[in-house]
Amino acid sequence: HVDFTIEVERSLRVLDGAVAVFDGKEGVEAQSETVWRQADRYGVPRLCFVNKMDKLGADFDFSFGTIKTRLGANAIAIQYPLGRGNEHKGIIDLITMKAYVFDPSEQGSVVTEVPLPEDLKETAEKWRHELVEKASELDDALMDKYLTDPSTITESELVAAIRKGVISKRCYPVLCGAALRNVGVQFVLDSVC
Repeated sequence: HVDFTIEVERSLRVLDGAVAVFDGKEGVEAQSETVWRQADRYGVPRLCFVNKMDKLGADFDFSFGTIKTRLGANAIAIQYPLGRGNEHKGIIDLITMKAYVFDPSEQGSVVTEVPLPEDLKETAEKWRHELVEKASELDDALMDKYLTDPSTITESELVAAIRKGVISKRCYPVLCGAALRNVGVQFVLDSVC
């Protein structure tokens, strides 16, 4: 919020990294831009979390697009929502190509791996292809592999390239979920680590 601009400015001076949280329906808002520019000024590496994917009208594609256009960030989606609005129940991990659902009655403490839904396979493959392409741009050895045979690129190589890109502030991984119901928060914390 604009009332906390000075506090944010002070905090950014000492942070090793930050998680930028965006609304799943609104995408990048005015104050998001201000805080993003402040983080740029202090060289703070960032992850992005598109929150409120359970909100009516939430649109990951739109929110992701605003991160790229309004912030000019090299955003790389590493997750995709499993359902939208009232139907939102989990996430698809684009690095492992696995889907996870969160038990709402357990406040997100029970995470279950489920098969990738047939209706989202094509979408997940498209996002995964973009992930591999953008991650390859961050590492020369990975780029050679991408140009010769992209199918040989391993999950650990993708993670290493993205980590290297985040630390050097050349890319910003984008995760998604619904923090109020603890959907996806665990993966954000794992990604921070």
